[in-house]
Amino acid sequence: MRSADAEQGDSLDDAAAVFTAVRPRLFGIAYRMLGSAAEAEDVVQDVWLRWQGADRSAVENPTAFLTTATTRLAINVTQSARVRREGYVGPWLPEPVDTRSDPALGAERSEAVEIALLLLLERLTPTERAAYVLREAFDYPYREIAGVLDLSEPNARQLVSRARKHVAAGRRERVGTQEHRRLLEAFVAAARAGDMAGLEKLLATDVVNYGDGGGAVRNAAKIPVVGSTRVARFITAFAPRFWPDTEVAWVEANGQTAALVVHAGTPMALLAISASEQGIDQLMWVLNPEKLTGFSSLAAAASSAPPE
Repeated sequence: MRSADAEQGDSLDDAAAVFTAVRPRLFGIAYRMLGSAAEAEDVVQDVWLRWQGADRSAVENPTAFLTTATTRLAINVTQSARVRREGYVGPWLPEPVDTRSDPALGAERSEAVEIALLLLLERLTPTERAAYVLREAFDYPYREIAGVLDLSEPNARQLVSRARKHVAAGRRERVGTQEHRRLLEAFVAAARAGDMAGLEKLLATDVVNYGDGGGAVRNAAKIPVVGSTRVARFITAFAPRFWPDTEVAWVEANGQTAALVVHAGTPMALLAISASEQGIDQLMWVLNPEKLTGFSSLAAAASSAPPE
């Protein structure tokens, strides 16, 4: 006869196999909800502990169980994170993630992963955000969204509709992938050269410049800078102290090309943009060192690569 320990081992192995198969989706949901890879990992780890302790024989649909647990935990963390961010020094930006291996982060499509959109989702209530993420990124039926959020199906539809309207109101039509990269490369070239006129030509008149230093970077602006002339002047003024002795690596962050600014093999900043027919309308500088650890290996590789 098999021992109880052996049966328990098999049971945990089966639980781990189920969890591992769905883990990318769980991380994708939590990350889109929280805008933080570190917090998303904490949520996923908590869900794993709950899955270990659950009566799994009574769970008819493990994926639904794990998705529901992840979403509800993420809603709770979102609520507490907003309180913590009230004391954040300067603008807060989502923590960028390297999406080369998984551009959609475990989703059916890559919706709601771009940094600019994650920033926009901060305006939604946690429940609206969850409904939007489940529907737009993971294509969940409204019936399943209702079950996850413990709502009626009509209420789930209303939540998604309301979230879509908020997103549409704050979002312009995006340029294509090639134009996005062209604008980013042209901006970096003009910024490194301190070319104010060149910068203004690339910027939308109402462009907003965000710099997330988290209080750890002295030169990060404490408030967003708005307007093409003011932003161009701001970027030009900092050029002499920001760009010397740096290299720029073109990376994929949150499904889009971004510029990783590297100093001595260490990531110093990640620049992401959003752009429309009017030009670059958002500049998002992630300067907080704690949010750049996921790009450390790319920074080291960029510094060790021979010059072109």
